[in-house]
Amino acid sequence: MVLALAKALHFGVEVLTGQPYYGEPEAEDGVHAVIPELRRIMLCYDTPDELDVAPRALPVLASEVDQIAALRRDARYAPMGPLLAPIITELTHVALSTQGDEERTAFWHLARAYRAVNSLAHKLGHHDLSTASLERVRWAADRSRDPLMQVTAAYLVAGAMLRQGAYSSARRKLLALRRELERIQPERSYSDDALAVDGALLLKLAVLEARENNPDRAGDYLREAEQVARMAGNRDSLAYEMSFGPTNIRIHEVHAMIDMGDTEQALARLREWAPSSGGEWMPPAATVGERSSHHFIDVASAKLAAGDRPGAFADLQRARRVAPNHVRFHPSVRETTSALLRLETHPSNELTAFGSWAGLTTA
Repeated sequence: MVLALAKALHFGVEVLTGQPYYGEPEAEDGVHAVIPELRRIMLCYDTPDELDVAPRALPVLASEVDQIAALRRDARYAPMGPLLAPIITELTHVALSTQGDEERTAFWHLARAYRAVNSLAHKLGHHDLSTASLERVRWAADRSRDPLMQVTAAYLVAGAMLRQGAYSSARRKLLALRRELERIQPERSYSDDALAVDGALLLKLAVLEARENNPDRAGDYLREAEQVARMAGNRDSLAYEMSFGPTNIRIHEVHAMIDMGDTEQALARLREWAPSSGGEWMPPAATVGERSSHHFIDVASAKLAAGDRPGAFADLQRARRVAPNHVRFHPSVRETTSALLRLETHPSNELTAFGSWAGLTTA
């Protein structure tokens, strides 16, 4: 709905959502403080700052990128942000001054670091920086000469297209990427890594079809994703940071139903999947924070639409416990919380405090 309104009014989405959010809560986290430096890093991507000392060894840098990737998956943007500019600078020096396997490995990890910049910028509402970082992901992925990393980079671009409402372009890109996977994995004898990437493409296609209100197509892609997950042993995987597996398929299935306005069916599906009667399914504790918090944010909006205000607030609180940085900067959280505050004649101290924490004025 927000995308449709923005297109009709000839505004950017961020004008309607009010992003990026600046205020006391955001200043307290300090997450925006790294943005100017990251903009400069994006501009100087192939001419990095001179270093006072030689860059650290590549295995050390790779280990730090692993740490950054874990922070990204758990939506811990405040501790992640300050790590990005220095690691990108060091990795760029290594990548541009070496050859062979070391050069390719440095660019491979550089693509992952730029992906973290993309996540940070997108979640905080700095959409121009998010777009610029996608170009840097592609630049580094191409030089890594890893076909799956190149597909991953293009997948991220398709996701940005989807967020901007460019559905037909995103669909063509995602379908082309699936054909490219078939080309580089002969006779569909996919590796586990390729299966994870293919599964992520299918889930993105399911979301796209849901956004265009095509329930049959969305359902077909979800069922195909389940088949891919079975081929990979029905395990939740972090290959190429895709977080693909049975858990993420269920999260996307619920998300698709909510996107299509079928909130009753979405909530019924959660009850159907519940391990015991009277409860509802929740992502396992081991699920990455960005995914599980996104699920709780979606379910909170669905419960609000169904008239379950206590349930909606409970899910917002669950999301906050899992990934507070993600929740504080998510437009849907502000929308749901604002609605709860308006609907309650006498909002509880707990709800009022949550609204203040989320950056809302509750007076």
